[in-house]
Amino acid sequence: MLYLDNFQFADRDFEDNFFFAMRRTCYDTFYPFRLFSEMGWDRVDFEPITIFYGSNGSGKSTALNVIAEKIGAERETAYNRSNFFEDYVESCRANFTNERFVNNCIITSDGVFDCMLDIRNINNRIDGKREDLFDDYMELKYSHFQLETLNDIEKLKKSNLAKRKSQSKFVRNNLVNNVREYSNGESAFQYFIKKIDENGIYILDEPENSLSPERQLELVKYIANAARYFNCQFIISTHSPFILSIDGAKIYDLDVNPVDIRKWTSLENIKIYHDFFKKHEEEF
Repeated sequence: MLYLDNFQFADRDFEDNFFFAMRRTCYDTFYPFRLFSEMGWDRVDFEPITIFYGSNGSGKSTALNVIAEKIGAERETAYNRSNFFEDYVESCRANFTNERFVNNCIITSDGVFDCMLDIRNINNRIDGKREDLFDDYMELKYSHFQLETLNDIEKLKKSNLAKRKSQSKFVRNNLVNNVREYSNGESAFQYFIKKIDENGIYILDEPENSLSPERQLELVKYIANAARYFNCQFIISTHSPFILSIDGAKIYDLDVNPVDIRKWTSLENIKIYHDFFKKHEEEF
């Protein structure tokens, strides 16, 4: 599904007029002004899956943040904004072919990491409660408990449960929010699954962070299916060869000037991977 058809960054004429009108000269930078115009990049034409590729500092994340701000994408974490960020966003244009999308959000590495930290904190609290439940189990399993008042009903239930089940099953049944089922990588993957729903525009900033190659391939499949069957549009920045290989994705190479559309197999990172594995081919 294509909701956002194209996005136009501020052109050089607008930037020149903006600087000419400035009366204050106390700023060292007017970021993100002049960033994309100096890259020869004035417009993005989207497909259901569009990818921004480039080295660190190439402007991938800035482009995503500008687009996300312009289209009102929801976000869970703050990001670096300059004094002129809002002025720049105001000068950009987002053109839609279809505005009937339900969901619209940007998912960043910071959001994923914050979620993983939250899970870690929950697990720390669970660890303390788990130890208490181990003690409860031993007491309840070998005690001769008798019901005396209505307030003892829950304790009787626990006592009977302790006698019927093993210690591990007893603890698991009584432990609420036991989220230690997932490793960090699995938690990160589940974060994307929960965030990506049907009928939406999803902006993903380097989603490969915290994901193993296996999980990246699973995410690739999930993204492809969401775009094909569930009316989702994706705008992604990435270095990952797995994500870059998504069938049908349009890739903008930000490492060349002017910015150009490339096949994933012609990108510099992919060539490095190819040459490395080719060199060690006989070792496999």
